[in-house]
Amino acid sequence: MGVTLYLIFMWVPMDAEQKDAQRIFYFHVPMAWVAFLAFFGVFVGSVVYLWKRDVAWDRFAYCSGEIGVVFTFLVLMTGSIWAKPIWGAWWTWDPRLTTTAMLLMIYISYLLIRAYAAQDAQAARFGAVVGIVGFVDVPIVYMSIRWWRTMHPAPVIGGGPDSGLDVTMLATLLVSVLAFTLFYLLLLRQRMAIKKMEHELEGMRYELEMEDAEKWAI
Repeated sequence: MGVTLYLIFMWVPMDAEQKDAQRIFYFHVPMAWVAFLAFFGVFVGSVVYLWKRDVAWDRFAYCSGEIGVVFTFLVLMTGSIWAKPIWGAWWTWDPRLTTTAMLLMIYISYLLIRAYAAQDAQAARFGAVVGIVGFVDVPIVYMSIRWWRTMHPAPVIGGGPDSGLDVTMLATLLVSVLAFTLFYLLLLRQRMAIKKMEHELEGMRYELEMEDAEKWAI
């Protein structure tokens, strides 16, 4: 991550039109990639959980969903910071922004269902369904700037004859994407370990409560 910061602020040239505001791009795009990757993790984990009923896959989906929500929020925040000097407004009801906000709400709902459902197994099943259905919005977010008229800039890769990046800009973007992907994997590993310990502690507490109940019954 340190190398990424050096490339962004010291090595890559300043954009001729957007000036230093464009440097947010090297955070904004990798964060969006991580959000999509995290929600794909929710999708895969949810499908496998419904198939095998393996708690480990449910844990994977839940933890990936938490990370995805955080990164989607950061995408909206960095997008707003970038938009203010370029568009003159913190927020517009642009198709890309609107569908991204919807994506955030969907997966916040996913986490709320998991948190407040009465039974763990029921919460896992309901959450898995929401996680699978909610993933439909991911390709909609990605394709929104191709399907509708939008203020959002065209894709820098595959966006037409005028798309593309300077070699140094592309290299910086790819390094940043790699760094944020590794950061996501690190967060996921740590969060899953914590979630597993929480589950084990909950099981131990339940066993102690049952033992106490049996003693009082005697």
